[in-house]
Amino acid sequence: MTVILVLGTFLAFILVDYLLSRKKAVVAVAVSESRVKGVTGEYVEGFLVPENLGYHPGHSWLHRERQHVVRIGMDEFSAAVAGRIDSIELPKPGHWLRQGQKAWTLIRGQEKAEMVSPIEGEIVEVNPEVVKDPSLLRKDPYGKGWLLSVFVPDEESTGRNLLPKSLVRGWMRQAVERLYAMQPQLAGAAAADGGRPADDLFAALPPGTSWKKVTSEFFLT
Repeated sequence: MTVILVLGTFLAFILVDYLLSRKKAVVAVAVSESRVKGVTGEYVEGFLVPENLGYHPGHSWLHRERQHVVRIGMDEFSAAVAGRIDSIELPKPGHWLRQGQKAWTLIRGQEKAEMVSPIEGEIVEVNPEVVKDPSLLRKDPYGKGWLLSVFVPDEESTGRNLLPKSLVRGWMRQAVERLYAMQPQLAGAAAADGGRPADDLFAALPPGTSWKKVTSEFFLT
């Protein structure tokens, strides 16, 4: 009888440990997935602007994953202006980024466009999926289309050069107005799906327009 009780107690501990471990695993998966899903925010002139992100004037964004580590990417406006790109070139892990300096390259046909980093730090991870499928930049710019994870030693100093949250809406609205001024018909292209921007806004610009020139104006390169 004593042996049975000991075995029963032992099995009970194993069962409890299994259930707790399983719960931790489920929570870990949920936290991991939440980093690339569930982004919410408001729309400014049809473009999604998540409220929990930081923005650089060059239309790149950042999100603090944990202490000293941020994830960065392109906002929806820049993805729509760039449109259907053929490929993207990302720097490798270990590379040091400087805030406001060129960080990655978009390629469309024979033209290249560069974007600047919203933060300063060392790259610790790149998104291989977006290299394989650049359309993710347009389909899910704040989720699966993320670009880099960066170790940021001094979060306070580099964060000062981001757009103040109170100015983000106005900044985005002005960018859209400048784009529409290049071609008034773009307003119709942006509203092609119930007020949401078309996949490739550059395609609606007048023939002969330089993609590199247009992107450089908004990407500050």
